[in-house]
Amino acid sequence: MVDLGEIERVDLREVWPHEAQDFTPWLAENLDKLGEALGLDLELQSAEAAVGPFSLDVLAHDLGSNRSVIIENQLEGSNHDHLGKLLTYAAGYDAYAVVWLCREFREEHRAALDWLNQRTGDGTQFFGVVVEAWKIDGSRPAPYFRVVAMPNNWQKRTANVAREGSVLIESEQGKRYQEFYRPIVEAVEGELRFTGSRNSMPRRWLSFQTGVRGVRYGANFYRYSETANVELAIWRSDKEWNEWLFDLLIDRKEQIETQLAGVLE
Repeated sequence: MVDLGEIERVDLREVWPHEAQDFTPWLAENLDKLGEALGLDLELQSAEAAVGPFSLDVLAHDLGSNRSVIIENQLEGSNHDHLGKLLTYAAGYDAYAVVWLCREFREEHRAALDWLNQRTGDGTQFFGVVVEAWKIDGSRPAPYFRVVAMPNNWQKRTANVAREGSVLIESEQGKRYQEFYRPIVEAVEGELRFTGSRNSMPRRWLSFQTGVRGVRYGANFYRYSETANVELAIWRSDKEWNEWLFDLLIDRKEQIETQLAGVLE
């Protein structure tokens, strides 16, 4: 007989007692878990991002679309107040994806997200996500994101993107980007993780994780010229940490340039 464990749902306040002080910082550090549920490749841009006199919980960047993603969370049931905030923040950041996290959704609020997805087209995507925590046989609690509202045909569209590489693969320019980047991706495979797997190869840019949060390698073509560049992007919400790392790299500028010259010879 198969020996199975007992699964138990955990109250969110036992895991994250305070929404702003506990849940939002945790979410900012674990955007990959939310991104996996949504089919997005999320990178933190800022926690508690300002929108006029208001404050958005998490501002992220989707590496697949190179556009902003706003995330508003609450450890209670959905309400009108947060729906209004969500729309305000979406306008403030011209968001590509708008994500509302709740303990549970009232039916009228879930229906409102469905209505927004029907009326806004492909330019903006609205997601409703239920946050849950579970234990198995008294284990540590594990987070679970359950998507309850999403754009029409989102799952089918993201599956097609994963299978075909990107909708841009259909264009001649997209095919040329893909052919250019393929040897680069293959050369670093096993050493660097290409963000978004191979999904973004037909685009004019791609990026690689460095293993350090908020720091990534990039390679891209400038939009309005024939030049290309490689970069090390430093992108954390902690300004002092960003400046510290930048100054450290400047101090080692000659050493880095010497090592690069040896590689490029």
